[in-house]
Amino acid sequence: MLENPKIRAATVSIIAAVGLAVTKLFIALASGSMAILASAIDSLLDILMSGVNFVAIRHAEQPADECHPFGHGKFETLATLFQSLVITASGSLILFESVRRLLAGPVLQKLDQGIGILAISAAVSFFVARYLKKVGKQTDSSALEADSLHFSMDIYTNTALLVGLLLVRWFDIPWLDPALSILVGLYILYEASQLIRHSMGDVLDRELPAELQQQIKTLIEEQQHGFGSYHGLRTRRAGSRKIMDFHLEVCKHMSVQDAHDIADRLEKKIERAILGADVTIHIEPCAQQNCPGVDQCDQVKSRFKTEG
Repeated sequence: MLENPKIRAATVSIIAAVGLAVTKLFIALASGSMAILASAIDSLLDILMSGVNFVAIRHAEQPADECHPFGHGKFETLATLFQSLVITASGSLILFESVRRLLAGPVLQKLDQGIGILAISAAVSFFVARYLKKVGKQTDSSALEADSLHFSMDIYTNTALLVGLLLVRWFDIPWLDPALSILVGLYILYEASQLIRHSMGDVLDRELPAELQQQIKTLIEEQQHGFGSYHGLRTRRAGSRKIMDFHLEVCKHMSVQDAHDIADRLEKKIERAILGADVTIHIEPCAQQNCPGVDQCDQVKSRFKTEG
């Protein structure tokens, strides 16, 4: 099971999240630092989300079946949406508690331990985020990319909190601890809003990005032999799969076998060029006004057979 790079990456994410969360929570309770507690809560959420990713990716990797002919890729999309909602909740909780502590007046102790833990946490988060991003890009996994984003957030937040606690220790500014936590909470809410926007787009079958659609069009137009034109390109995403379909006009005098071969060659070309592409082509006879005539159609067929 761990031979699957996506499953392996999700497992690494869980292990890292558990180690960081337990350590930071212990130090947060001992020091009374809201900044470290905010970071600990964030790491606890990393555990939850990494676990959700692990389950979602295992289900998403299952092949299509009779009940799910388009596969199970949207398990990853749902996992991403769930993560964004959980991140929103954690950001809101951190904001609430930070404001409460700021008004009540923070009481801090054992800051040296907290400073050390935040430094280690930032370093671990850096390497885990890079690993998850690399595997997420290679496998085109939205769930792993979302997990990578969360660990990347940890790098920035832990570094900011580390600097803040150093300032608190050196210059005795206790209110800076909850103030920094408020900034962390706002940053988390911003990142959550971006995840919600992205995942909702996939749930609602938003078309693929413009640059990817242009790549598809270029691949089709590069193969302008054997058919007249194309239209009706539609695209959407389901997890790692990029689903697309379009209509291809061929000479109406062409045999069904030749028309099928043209479509099959084009499907395979697109699927080789775009990771996770799932292409369906609908063949139609060319309209009368666009048809160059039987002679020209014969030349098109001859050229296709020569190049094939």
